[in-house]
Amino acid sequence: MIRVTISYPAQDGARFDFDYYQSKHAELVKAQLAPHGMQDLEINQPLSDGAGKAPPVVALASMLFKDMASFKAAMAAGGKALAIDTPNYTDIKPTVLISQVI
Repeated sequence: MIRVTISYPAQDGARFDFDYYQSKHAELVKAQLAPHGMQDLEINQPLSDGAGKAPPVVALASMLFKDMASFKAAMAAGGKALAIDTPNYTDIKPTVLISQVI
């Protein structure tokens, strides 16, 4: 099992519409990727870092896939639609982390 984590780094003056991300973009992710192997989607809105300061990211999404091949197949099928939707909620370039679930 792999987890794909998409994070949006906090940046001064950057725009992130969490309501749109949670209600519209998350539904688009499910519609585009679940039929092609995404097993779960979790959206997080960080509140603070461990010291009580502002978090280093404004949003996180975690997606579970059986393996790397299923992730690549899902992105080949639905990734373009997700990329096209990104300007509707943010101008932040996301970072991607792929990890093995142990």
